Amino acid sequence: MQRTTPRDAIDRLMQLSMLISSDLGRYEKASGLTAPRIHLLWQLGLGGPTTQQQLAAAMDVTPRNVTGLVDGLVASGHVTREPHPTDRRATLVTPTAAGLAVIEENQESYDDLARQLFGDLPARRLADFAAVLDVTIARFAALMEEAQSEEGQS
Repeated sequence: MQRTTPRDAIDRLMQLSMLISSDLGRYEKASGLTAPRIHLLWQLGLGGPTTQQQLAAAMDVTPRNVTGLVDGLVASGHVTREPHPTDRRATLVTPTAAGLAVIEENQESYDDLARQLFGDLPARRLADFAAVLDVTIARFAALMEEAQSEEGQS
């Protein structure tokens, strides 16, 4: 069996990242939506109507950033702003019929891709793969946090 080096692993990870990026770019062109707007709609699909503050926290962006995304999605007819039922200072970002159609299409496409990529893997191999990804994500996040901390000190 040929030995796989850390460099081989990251090369494959970068190739996968580029494929995912290319696919997202293709979808952005076809849908007319940017990746951040797609992400916001995805969050609405997960949690239903939500305040902009909650969306900002879920997306790990600033509230100002979410305001711009919501403005764009209101203009394109994908969401509306509705009064919050219990907090008169807040509004709920609510998907419209067009927004719900995009959310549903994205969820179906996502599930279909998951089945195509991993549906025939034995459960043990899939669990091992997910565990390696979890460790990789945690390590990368820690490295990013460390780099940001060092940038803040300089």
